[in-house]
Amino acid sequence: MARGIDVSELNGFVDWNAVKDAGIEFAIIRLGYGNQHLDENFYANINGAIDAGLKVGVYYYSYALCVSMAIIEARYVIRVLSDAGLTPDKLPMGVWFDMEDADGYKDDNGMPDDSTITAMCKSFVDILRNHGYQHTGIYASLAWLEDKINMIELNDVPVWCAEWGNECDWGGAEIWQYTDSLEVGGSVFDGDWQMEAEE
Repeated sequence: MARGIDVSELNGFVDWNAVKDAGIEFAIIRLGYGNQHLDENFYANINGAIDAGLKVGVYYYSYALCVSMAIIEARYVIRVLSDAGLTPDKLPMGVWFDMEDADGYKDDNGMPDDSTITAMCKSFVDILRNHGYQHTGIYASLAWLEDKINMIELNDVPVWCAEWGNECDWGGAEIWQYTDSLEVGGSVFDGDWQMEAEE
């Protein structure tokens, strides 16, 4: 398994050489969130990680409450990736639709029903794939994967599962976020493992 971290502006300045020197092999960088908000450190983080020799991917934290909003988010991601010159071959760790409600936004503004959440995920993935980003998947907590997103309808979509602890209970997860308190080079990050493919 490969060791990784995921990073946003909330992590502040990242010393990417120190991250690399600590044995981290990949980083998934937040591109943005909500209604076309660019993560203020996106360009610094994606370029810093690439320059340090890490494999990279990106994620977008969704505030979508309906399919049309998810489509707007997907199109925004494509525009930013194009502006950054991040063609699919430069994102070996993929593009991820962060579908959860860690800050309560969806709960406060009208949580979509489960079928709508699933349709939003499908729309986002389909649009990215139609633009060449075949390695596009869903990030969610184990609870969302089990109870809110109908993953049977998304059976060919990669999963990045957030479940803090000693093992990942989502079979077939491509990436497992196992902690929010991994110390690397004097800073604290979310820690991830790239899981080995099942035989």
